[in-house]
Amino acid sequence: MIVMIKHLASFALCAAALFPTFSQAKYQPVTIDNCGVTTTWQTPPQRVVTIGQHETELLLALGLEKNIVGTAVWFGALPPSLQSAGKGLPRLAENAPGFEAVVAQRPDLVAAQYTYHVGDQGEVATRQQFAGLGINTWIAPADCVGKSLTAGSNGDGGRDKPFTLDLIYQEIDALGKIFGVTDRARALAATLRNRVAQAQHTARDALKHNAQGNVVFWFSSTRLNGDPWVAGSAGAPGWIARTLGLTNIIDTREEWPAVSWETIARSDPDYLVLASMDRRLYPADDIAQKLAFLRNDPVTREMKAVKQNHIIVVPAMSLNPSLRNVDAVEALSQRIAAFHAGS
Repeated sequence: MIVMIKHLASFALCAAALFPTFSQAKYQPVTIDNCGVTTTWQTPPQRVVTIGQHETELLLALGLEKNIVGTAVWFGALPPSLQSAGKGLPRLAENAPGFEAVVAQRPDLVAAQYTYHVGDQGEVATRQQFAGLGINTWIAPADCVGKSLTAGSNGDGGRDKPFTLDLIYQEIDALGKIFGVTDRARALAATLRNRVAQAQHTARDALKHNAQGNVVFWFSSTRLNGDPWVAGSAGAPGWIARTLGLTNIIDTREEWPAVSWETIARSDPDYLVLASMDRRLYPADDIAQKLAFLRNDPVTREMKAVKQNHIIVVPAMSLNPSLRNVDAVEALSQRIAAFHAGS
């Protein structure tokens, strides 16, 4: 049976109860290089605009909700464990906000998930434009370290080095230092590592008697009957697959290449992982339309994964480099175990 995987709880801490506040602990100035920009922080940021749901969720997981004065670029709801902390966060835009809307919040930090929004050709602005107003910027290391833009990659780029969760751990550590919450950062990283280890154990048990383990991750498409955007082997879904002992059949360093359904059908994957999102920029953003297409298209309906209903639906955020990659590892391990229960 096809099962919709709900948002699995991300880790969050009750900061006020467990750790000292800025007024209770002396802040140590820190100098950090971020995507080629070096900044020295004499005091922690107090007013932050997050452009990208990952940055919003990471600050919430570090107990910094009071520092967030504006958010933008949302794929869906917050995970259950962060919904209370994130209740009432001001949304400047569901997608990319305007430069003026960001500046109007008087931030001392703009934290972006993608260079696409805040980079050399930033859709919102460049880092230099913000710096000219005395506003510091941060870009998720996962979107610049070991990554380069390549032709024909829908602006998502390719990776010179495969993504691993180490990039997320590095970001947790760096933001913990910048905001003066290093204890919270260490605790968050430790919890994520423990969850990954448990999910790996579950997957190993499920697959030890089954040699099958080929997977395709479908994010979206401009047209349902056109070439889908599926995950390459070097991005976050590639890390998810490798972590669970699966093989992503799309073997390319591009993060989200467009690949024909005929090519995918010839590889006949054992599992299909579909992204679910609230965004509606493209027809295939709608999970109901994805599922209907797979069941009715003369090519896709003959695939083994469709015939066996080995389809797993996860939040789109869990397929982008983020804390939620751990949610996806857990979701896939649990569903694959259920598929093979009793075998």
